[in-house]
Amino acid sequence: MMILQKSAILSLLALSNSSSEAFSPSRSNRAVTRLHSTTEEPPTITPGQVVTNLIPPSAIDSSSTANLFDTRVQKTYGRYPITFVKGEGCVLTDEDGKVYLDFVSGIATCALGHSNPALTKAVSDQMASLHHVSNLYYTPQQGQLAAWLCEN
Repeated sequence: MMILQKSAILSLLALSNSSSEAFSPSRSNRAVTRLHSTTEEPPTITPGQVVTNLIPPSAIDSSSTANLFDTRVQKTYGRYPITFVKGEGCVLTDEDGKVYLDFVSGIATCALGHSNPALTKAVSDQMASLHHVSNLYYTPQQGQLAAWLCEN
């Protein structure tokens, strides 16, 4: 059994009697409300024209990586004052060119080492065919991996 308060019923009746214009797109270039969001009418662009106000992340000043993290990244980990810029195998290089042995390996996510040629090729080959497909669908590679894991 469903029980509704009188105020809820009156609100529903008021909505059903009001104009449906509030939920339909406006024909003007003003900001319009569509259900629960406010949007701007899209500009008219010609084919091939790129319209964006976004700058790529690579254009952001990274002279102080630690400052970017302190002001923009949630502090879920305590970080050491080292900024790594390159890795090869188990060797990491910091922004000053000092080299380190990577004994952490991304806590098991980089067990094959940094810049591993076979892994780079495998990832590049996969990206050339499929990047990501929801688990709502089948992909041959996922089935093959599941079979291989079960057998080994």
